[in-house]
Amino acid sequence: MERLLLLRLRAIGCAAEVRLNDIPVARTPATGGSLSVPVHEYLLSGTNHLALLLDPPPQGAAIAPRLAGPGGLAAQARLLLPRIGHVGSELSARTLAELSLALPEGEIYQPPLAAQRSTELPISFPRWRWLDLPPVVDVAAAQPLVASFVQGLAIALAKGDPEPFIQGARLRFEELAVAYQKPVTELASRWRARIQMLFATKSLRMVLPALADVQLRPCAGGRLLDCVDASGQPILRTEPAPDGSRHAWPLRVGVIEGHCHVMR
Repeated sequence: MERLLLLRLRAIGCAAEVRLNDIPVARTPATGGSLSVPVHEYLLSGTNHLALLLDPPPQGAAIAPRLAGPGGLAAQARLLLPRIGHVGSELSARTLAELSLALPEGEIYQPPLAAQRSTELPISFPRWRWLDLPPVVDVAAAQPLVASFVQGLAIALAKGDPEPFIQGARLRFEELAVAYQKPVTELASRWRARIQMLFATKSLRMVLPALADVQLRPCAGGRLLDCVDASGQPILRTEPAPDGSRHAWPLRVGVIEGHCHVMR
């Protein structure tokens, strides 16, 4: 599409995570980094909430105070609306919202550091299905069901079979089609072709999680469950390639009448 809203995250000396409307949408490695992601499917008409977290701990973990290392640490998140015809250009983009955090070298801090703000966006979005899900009251009770679902997806991908994911993420594909004005069949076909290509080139060496490895982080006001490992990384991912790179697929699952659905 001509107008593509992007979330740009930069971090130095720390891991940084950005949440839009309480859904984690971008995260840098522990040493920092830079990335940009389109975020239409996380945005709402009216008020939107943006949060920036530095060194977010794993779910339920107690983190000791830390000392900012050489050069200190810093992170910045910007919600950008590029000009028509300049989708990837930050210089010509309009900044719709921005958050920054920084500490000087030698400063002692207690993770996670956090900043947040609300903003009104000049663009209309549909009412996404996850907004109408009830919050998951007992996350521990939902863990076996969700873990079995996630494990099944990982096993299918390890076999080069994309269909269980496409079926489990049907609602996600439908809303991505609305968010980016693309046919559902095109999005699903592109995802299928990507998985088949990775399998054919022996790049789809999946990490197969034990059920107990699947940890759930409530997000979207408790309506969705972010499926991660003990370090907070996406549970659905490949083993590292020789160059250290890996493929990962974040999963934010909704539980509807005892069935799991990948919503985001």
